[in-house]
Amino acid sequence: MLGEKMWRGFLSRFQKRAVPPTGAPPVRRQKSYSAQSGYVYQYHYEGHRPLTTGNGTEYVFEVCADRKTPAPVSVHVHDEALESWETERGRSLSQTERYAIAKMALFQAFDERESPAGLGEPVSLGAEHVKAFLHALDID
Repeated sequence: MLGEKMWRGFLSRFQKRAVPPTGAPPVRRQKSYSAQSGYVYQYHYEGHRPLTTGNGTEYVFEVCADRKTPAPVSVHVHDEALESWETERGRSLSQTERYAIAKMALFQAFDERESPAGLGEPVSLGAEHVKAFLHALDID
């Protein structure tokens, strides 16, 4: 029994830990979004941090659908999803443009997931989402 506890302690030293999110504005502005699912979500941006698995950025939002129980919702923007667009255009996306992609992915999750309970899983996006979001934002 003691050996198992020691082994877990040893392994925990080598596991990646989530870093606290950074980049949130000093005064967080709560915003609302009326989703196609019928829910009205209140949310604010908590910040971003590197993904613990893979290359990319995790954008963290605090989301509430009932004005009582906020919960964190993560949007995972993998570097591979951005590479196709960046290669085609010959330029890198700015941090502001990457945040805009994450926010559009959050809105899409609000619209497509049947209920707030469905937001427990991180929102991930592929290259086709990146292209569609940037096109909708008129970013070329």
